Amino acid sequence: MCRPPRRPSHSSPGGRGSHGESRTLPGSLQRPGEMAASRAWRGEQLPFVGIMTLVVVVITLLFHTLLWKAGNLTELPNLRIGFYNFCLWDEDIGSLQCHQFPELEALGVPRVGLALARLGVYGALVLTLFVPLPLLLAQCNGSEGEWQLAMGFLAMSSMMLASGLGLFLSFVWKWAGLSLLGPGFLNLILAQALLILLFRATIVYRPGTKVDKSKLEAC
Repeated sequence: MCRPPRRPSHSSPGGRGSHGESRTLPGSLQRPGEMAASRAWRGEQLPFVGIMTLVVVVITLLFHTLLWKAGNLTELPNLRIGFYNFCLWDEDIGSLQCHQFPELEALGVPRVGLALARLGVYGALVLTLFVPLPLLLAQCNGSEGEWQLAMGFLAMSSMMLASGLGLFLSFVWKWAGLSLLGPGFLNLILAQALLILLFRATIVYRPGTKVDKSKLEAC
């Protein structure tokens, strides 16, 4: 007996159906508009997250040095000098003796100059605390004015910190040389460098304008 001929199969190795249509899993392909929107979102958010992280680091450095450590730049067994502490070693009593005004004026530290130095460094801390809010508002609303306000706070903080620290060091340099300055001084120098970096970053990076989603989907 002859066997009946086999019917040809309509399926192909390429995964085509009975009508020659390719089978694709739902959701396996992403629409070009969604991909463009995702790339745009990452491009806008990553620099902003970096800027906000640096702002938090600067606030932490200033808070730790000026408040937690009481503004001390030198803390040694025989010497303690800061914005609110001026203690020198006294050979007669064999311990640190802290000086206040008018004794500091007799040592060559002017009252007005020290007040200006304090105003500079502590004013920089206060102004830096106002930076995150306008940055967040500018990023959410796409507002150029709020972004420029944050840039102004950063610029003023940098100038006040540099002038206050430089003025204070000019008064105490004969007692606290570079080799005697401790972690507090390094923290303020690092905060100053980060403020300059932040100001430059905010100039380069501007809040992106909101893109219409329908335009992206039409691409």
